[in-house]
Amino acid sequence: MRISELSRRTGVPVPTIKYYVREGLLPSGELTSPNQANYSETHERRLRLIRALLDVGGLKVAAIAEVLGAVDDPARPVHKVLGAVADRLGTAHSDDDDAESAAASAVVAELIARRGWRTHESNPAAGDLTRALAAMWRVGHGAFVELLDDYADAAELVARADLDYVGRRVAVDELVESVVIGTVLGEAVFNAMRRLVHVDASARLFGRDTAAETESKVAD
Repeated sequence: MRISELSRRTGVPVPTIKYYVREGLLPSGELTSPNQANYSETHERRLRLIRALLDVGGLKVAAIAEVLGAVDDPARPVHKVLGAVADRLGTAHSDDDDAESAAASAVVAELIARRGWRTHESNPAAGDLTRALAAMWRVGHGAFVELLDDYADAAELVARADLDYVGRRVAVDELVESVVIGTVLGEAVFNAMRRLVHVDASARLFGRDTAAETESKVAD
């Protein structure tokens, strides 16, 4: 297909596609003349992956280049490829060094050790968790740490489901795409479901008056 067709099929403007080619994110098309090139479904799939990493994963172009470099490295074990993607999905690093951050960091390190997770507190996700817990301490909800093991139980179930889905894929680029979907979109799905259940649980615990009013209106 020509670049115009690739643009139409993916919704990515032609100048943007050319930019990705210049930056090495997208391979060049096969030249058919000095000013024309053909692109394949492989280019389309790579372009969609780039957009997923950019738009859904929130990665910068430089980070995407690192991820795609891992994907294209045949000597890189699949676990390392998946790790390269997951490590780029966290938020920006923060240098907070207050008492809340120190306490949260210690809690996260202890949680990782207690759960036997094969990771380290230097992992970007651990940093995200540390910042979230520190923020809770600052607003007077430090007791939330009492729920961490409950959250960890749920997280392990969800992570196993994510990786079971990833394990059904064969090609490495499909594995990476699955990690983006499972980690980012899956997180959005889980959070949305969590909010729905919060509404239901709140209604069941505290909404008896509201339920009675609703039944009364229906009866009227």
